[in-house]
Amino acid sequence: MALKKINITKSTHITADTKEVTREEVIKLSEDWSDGQVGIFKKLCRQGGRITIKNIDFICTPLSKITNSQLQKDGGTPKMFGPEN
Repeated sequence: MALKKINITKSTHITADTKEVTREEVIKLSEDWSDGQVGIFKKLCRQGGRITIKNIDFICTPLSKITNSQLQKDGGTPKMFGPEN
């Protein structure tokens, strides 16, 4: 199972063996990967990190940060205080 363009965002910076690669090149390389390797690479594209697949060292850096509509960093879930016993 190969990757699709939707699996790799435009804002993700990917290098393979210290060379920048495009989304199309990664999709072409992923055609002979196993389902597990494809799943790990998808997660890596979202979170960022480093992995070696088929003796090719990939480094993924997601360039966009999660922000709200006012372009502020998302604070996560608010703290909920319950009744004190």
